[in-house]
Amino acid sequence: MHSLQEYQEIIASHFSQIKNNKEPKGLYEPIEYILALGGKRMRPVLTLLASEIFNKDYKEALPAATAIEVFHNFSLIHDDIMDAAPLRRGKETVHEKWDLNTGILSGDAMLILAYQYFENYEPTIFQKLAKLFSKTALEVCEGQQYDVDFETRDNVTIPEYLKMIEYKTAVLVGAAMKMGAIVAETAEENANLIYDFGLNLGIAFQLQDDYLDAFGDPKTFGKQVGGDIIENKKTYLYLKALEYGTIEQREQLLHLFSIQPSDNTDKIESVKQIFIETNSAQETQNAIKGFTQKAFDTLNKLDIEDSKKEVLRVFGEKLMNRNV
Repeated sequence: MHSLQEYQEIIASHFSQIKNNKEPKGLYEPIEYILALGGKRMRPVLTLLASEIFNKDYKEALPAATAIEVFHNFSLIHDDIMDAAPLRRGKETVHEKWDLNTGILSGDAMLILAYQYFENYEPTIFQKLAKLFSKTALEVCEGQQYDVDFETRDNVTIPEYLKMIEYKTAVLVGAAMKMGAIVAETAEENANLIYDFGLNLGIAFQLQDDYLDAFGDPKTFGKQVGGDIIENKKTYLYLKALEYGTIEQREQLLHLFSIQPSDNTDKIESVKQIFIETNSAQETQNAIKGFTQKAFDTLNKLDIEDSKKEVLRVFGEKLMNRNV
């Protein structure tokens, strides 16, 4: 087994060597560009980790890990287009650096490239990986559509929101881990359990992202604190505040989420105060702990050594104790 830092270094080195020396340059250069932007690369790391949890050399899992990361970045290119986002990881987004058509086409090519990495495996494993990948990719698209739909809806429910973040974010975390298990050819029950571990940890991770967006430390968060509030996003915090708030608090919150002042300082502070007063902030923290615990509960059922269960537990705790 390797440490998380070692896995990250392995992935960073691996991606630094990936070169698509193909024509036309206008198609492949944007792909190299976004893959070189880096980021946490949590998903491919999880694929390597899962493969070694089930006693397979991580090198065998590198093609699957690459597919996951290429797909994730494909989705980011298209998300940035949909959001009209100018920056990604502090750099120009693909559609800003090139143009809209390039972003669409290079993104499409990345989806196809992701599938090609599975061709490194023999037919049985290839089939299992491709089947999981197709299911997951479609769910990510469904999650994105739910997110778009929620922007114009005033009656979004907590279960609907949880389903949206499960599809948009968590299924890819679960799939990353299950792909490592598939490459390792472990028992199907183990593969399904490691998927559930990743899925629940992914939901907890996204809920924590929602929480940190409002209450994170501006020095360490890495994004503008209050960004979701400025954009009037209906996060778990917002929905719980509507559920628990008084009539006056709900009316105030609805009003605040209908305006876009030139200076958002007062709006952010007012909304955060409502989140605290309605107990929404505490309920969100409770939900984060609940989904994290659901992830940890699956570890008891995994047919692996206790030392490897501890590796997964430590990873989960490290992930959920972040402030960025």
